[in-house]
Amino acid sequence: MKNQDSILIFGSSGQIGKSLIRKFTKNNYKVIAVTRSVHRKGYQIKTQSNYGYLEIEEISLFEEEKISNLMRRCSICINLIGILYEKKKDHFKLIHSDLPALLSKIASKKSIDQFIHLSALGIENATDSLYALSKLDGEKKVRENFPKSIILKPSIVYSVNDNFTTNFMSLLSILPIMPLYYSGTTKFTPIHVSDLADIIFQIVERKISGETIECIGPEVFTFKEILSKILKSINKKRILLPIPLLLAKINAKIFELFPKPLLTMDQLKLLKYDNIISKKYKTNYDFKMNSNRKFDDEIAQYSYNWTSGGQFSKKRINKLN
Repeated sequence: MKNQDSILIFGSSGQIGKSLIRKFTKNNYKVIAVTRSVHRKGYQIKTQSNYGYLEIEEISLFEEEKISNLMRRCSICINLIGILYEKKKDHFKLIHSDLPALLSKIASKKSIDQFIHLSALGIENATDSLYALSKLDGEKKVRENFPKSIILKPSIVYSVNDNFTTNFMSLLSILPIMPLYYSGTTKFTPIHVSDLADIIFQIVERKISGETIECIGPEVFTFKEILSKILKSINKKRILLPIPLLLAKINAKIFELFPKPLLTMDQLKLLKYDNIISKKYKTNYDFKMNSNRKFDDEIAQYSYNWTSGGQFSKKRINKLN
C-alpha cells in the first residue's frame, strides 16, 4: 500500500542524503533509505532520524523487482546517487545514465507523485568530460521516462561531510605549495548541504513538478578565492602556484592512481568550465527558495579541525569568548 507521506531516497548515506533524512523525518515524513550495505552504512543513517520515521532497505543496484516493490509503498522518490571518478570502465554511464533511466521508468509505471533527480551544474559545455556526458544523458533519459520529474543541478555542495572543502583543508595543511589549475580562474557558486536540503524539502512541500532547477549558493568565487578562504579559515599560509596544463595533466595522471584519487584527468577537464548558472534554466532563487548560508561562516564551523591546536586553537577560543 502506498503511503502518501513516504519518501524513498537512493544515495541516502552521503552528505545530502543524511541531511534530507534529518529534514524530512523532523517534519513528520516517513523515509525509506536505500543502501547497498546496511552493515557498513546502516548505523550512520539511523543516527540521522527521529525515532519511528526511518526504514532502511538494503538492495543492490538494478534489482528491478525490489525497486518496484519499494516504489509501490511511496509517493516520492529522490535519486542522489553519483560518483566523482570511475573505478571501472563505463562506470559513469552505469551510475549517472543507466540507473536514473531505470528508476525513472519504474517510477512512471508506479505512478509516483514526484521523481526528483540530482544532476550537476555547469556541465552543458563540458563535452570532453565523461562525467559531464553521463550526467547529461541521465537527465535526458529521466525527462523522457518521467516528463514531470524535477531535475536539480547543484553547484559544489559543501559541509563538514563533503569531499571538497575537507580534502583541500587536509592538503593545504601539509603541502607548502598548492597548484592552481587553469590559473585558478574557474568560477563556482558553492551551496551548503543544509540549503540544498531545504530546497528539496520545499519542492516536495509545494509539489513542484516538471522543472529543471539550477541550485546555487549566494556567492560566486574563483577556485583561487576558495583556496584562499580555506587557508584563512585554517590559519595557514601557502603558495598558490599556477601551473602549465602539461604539468597539470602529469599531476592528474599520478593522482588518479591513488585508491581515492585526489584528481583525475576527467576532473581536470571539468575544471576548465565555470560552475555557475547557465541561464538556460530557472534557479532556486526564481522559486523564492533562497540559499542564505555564507561560505566563510559555514566552513568556520568545522575548519578548526585542521588548525594548530584543533578545537583548542587560540583563534577558536577567542571567537567563543
